[in-house]
Amino acid sequence: MSLKPLSINPLPQPLSIKKLFGPSFIILALGLGSGEVILWPYLSANYGLGIIWGALLGISFQFFMNMEIERYALAHGESIFVGLARKVRLISFWFLLSTFIPWMWPGIIASSAKFLGAVVGVEQTHFLAIGLLILIGLILSLGPILYKTVETLQRTIIMIGVPAIFVISIILAKPENWAALIKGTVGIGEGFVFLPIGVSIASFLAALAYAGAGGNLNLAQSYYVKEKGYGMGKYAGRITSILTGKSEDISLTGSKFEPTEENIHRFKIWWKNVNIEHFIVFCLTGSLTILLLSLLSYSTVFGQPGIEQGVNFVIREAQFIGERIFPVIGTFFLLIVTVTLFGTQLGVFDATSRILSENVILSSFGKLKGKSIRPLYYLVLWLQISAGIVILLLGFTEPLQLVIIAAVLNAIAMFVHTGLTLWLNMTSLEKAIRPSLFRIGVMVLAFIFYGGFSLYVIYDRFF
Repeated sequence: MSLKPLSINPLPQPLSIKKLFGPSFIILALGLGSGEVILWPYLSANYGLGIIWGALLGISFQFFMNMEIERYALAHGESIFVGLARKVRLISFWFLLSTFIPWMWPGIIASSAKFLGAVVGVEQTHFLAIGLLILIGLILSLGPILYKTVETLQRTIIMIGVPAIFVISIILAKPENWAALIKGTVGIGEGFVFLPIGVSIASFLAALAYAGAGGNLNLAQSYYVKEKGYGMGKYAGRITSILTGKSEDISLTGSKFEPTEENIHRFKIWWKNVNIEHFIVFCLTGSLTILLLSLLSYSTVFGQPGIEQGVNFVIREAQFIGERIFPVIGTFFLLIVTVTLFGTQLGVFDATSRILSENVILSSFGKLKGKSIRPLYYLVLWLQISAGIVILLLGFTEPLQLVIIAAVLNAIAMFVHTGLTLWLNMTSLEKAIRPSLFRIGVMVLAFIFYGGFSLYVIYDRFF
């Protein structure tokens, strides 16, 4: 479509850090159900805590990536997809493919269903997974204001789940387990440094990609900045329920502010505050959660037979917790994991539906307008749910396999969007609000890192 030039609007007064809390809960929750709950604990259970440095590196990379995505949305009040479409007309087709294909694999909800089945005594859980997919579709379709629905659910899950995991870890972890965790943060393992012999590079890359949100989901952070009305996002509308919500005007194209001395100073306050918010909620809480869940996995099931394949190690963890504390605590742990994974899948569908609907409009060559985004959102939402149901019915039901397939594809998507985000900010923003040399360096390093591992996995699998 033909994009209108950026209009000029006043830059709103910065909000306090307290009032900024919100978007980072969503982007954190997008990672909780994949890397934090499944992949890093799986690697720790099988190879020890010497591998946990990769999780801290991955979430650190994603902190800087997310902030560059927020930088553009704060300054221009539009998503990063619109910004890139201004530069490269056909780029939206890439985002359609690199969002739908990796995220159509229902590994997260299949894991949630497996753990729910363990609680209620159901062995064939693919029908449970299908029911949960439909439930997610109904929740997202019926919430009056979509952002509030997603944020409230994710905030609640995190506020209950993280403290509970912390307490269980404190009770069960022995001093030698904590020592192994501390050494693992700098890559010192049991008989190896950084990477153990025999570890699957694909699994390690998958875990790196999911130390945080992963794939194009990071780019959805620009939507949440808009929906909360931060910076120039104040002038954008919100997606409301097609059934219960009052329609709001939604403009895909944003606006910028005059680069006066006062506005630059005001933007820098915005920038400082959103950095603090994202560091506390996403980086600090996310790192703590990964470390504690991996510590718990290591303390309970490391070295035990039968944990090499699948996600059964989580069920074994719950059994151990029940034996060491009380049976009800083991069941409670499984329920926390189940609900966390459910919340992650819900957040994934929300983010991918936003991405897909906007990029459908951007790739329509002017045939669709911004007002189409609400019905398109729900169309692609149910299309993704349908794809997940078909995959489950075709017999692809092993959760870990599905998660790793999606994560490797998403790591490749991250390699691409990291470079594109940095290029966009360096060429579209006023010089005074562009990334610093340090942040440029981190983004370049992330670009090389994800690119190198992605190319290695492709070469290893196909050549």
